[in-house]
Amino acid sequence: MNIYSVIKKPLITEKTTIEKDDHNVIAFIVDNDANKIEIKNAVKTLFNVEVESVKTVNVAGKVKRVGKNIGKRSNWKKAYVTLKEGNNVDFFEA
Repeated sequence: MNIYSVIKKPLITEKTTIEKDDHNVIAFIVDNDANKIEIKNAVKTLFNVEVESVKTVNVAGKVKRVGKNIGKRSNWKKAYVTLKEGNNVDFFEA
């Protein structure tokens, strides 16, 4: 799999910001078919950092209703990437 198609976008929420500050963990939305090794190699190559570990979570899409119509959001995959001590990725560089 191409490293540019493995990582879709960073997941920036209040929870992931706290994890980044406290434990040096970054969260990404990744391709559903990507495995931990592909995610690790993509992060190492794209951001030029050393990766300690990768944890993945498959997130089920919610069932939503608008009036009489019922639909379902897509399933997606989340990856928590722990960086080695001294490495940092800043998405909002000033």
